Amino acid sequence: MEIDKFFHELLPIDSLKKADSAINGLQVSNKSEKVSKIAFAVDASLESFKRAAQCNADMLFVHHGIFWGDEKAITGDFFKRISFLVENNIALYAVHVPLDACPVTGNNISVARKAGLEDIEGFGDYHGIKIGCKGIFKKPVTCDEILAILGFNPAEMLAVLKFGNEKCRSAAVITGGACREVGQAIDENIDLYITGEITHQIYHQCLEARINVISAGHYLTETFGVKNVEKAVKEKLSLETCFIDIPTGL
Repeated sequence: MEIDKFFHELLPIDSLKKADSAINGLQVSNKSEKVSKIAFAVDASLESFKRAAQCNADMLFVHHGIFWGDEKAITGDFFKRISFLVENNIALYAVHVPLDACPVTGNNISVARKAGLEDIEGFGDYHGIKIGCKGIFKKPVTCDEILAILGFNPAEMLAVLKFGNEKCRSAAVITGGACREVGQAIDENIDLYITGEITHQIYHQCLEARINVISAGHYLTETFGVKNVEKAVKEKLSLETCFIDIPTGL
């Protein structure tokens, strides 16, 4: 499948195979193995499958797929998902960690660049790779200013912990569910940690270390990479695309 080759060239799928339990790449094929329209979404779910069908897409590209490396019986809701894809002739393509860590189109680099970070380099050890990004701001900025730059509504954030300096000179980014990696940001004396989810367990750790944290939501922070891949498909393959937005608020 030509599109499979394109995604492998765009994203570090092969080089990061050992860092991810997910099955990255084509998870479910369609009958013809041809693609004329691709829908893009963060999550593989029956709802995203139905919307892809409504868009007349013959492939759905997602960040969170349905196969995570463990054997699973094709029964119940899992059977319904796969059946829907097969019956509606929709292929499913999923890219997890390679879409987080990609230095060009990935979730983390995209948030870092949009936030205005400079001198960006790798951050956050994950199975032997630097999955996130860190950098410095051209001039110190407040958490509220960063939220505005990112286009994030403060009222929709899961949490904004203003425990550190009022103005941030540095920040680290790991999107999605990476709250525990805040410890690495603390160890590196970073002013602000931007992620998707956080838990109760790290509250006092952040308070005592005097670090600022923006928890913008797992879903929201991981729309960036998916939209970048959609843009690349439009520009380089001239295929029809659509983005399916199913925010969870989490």
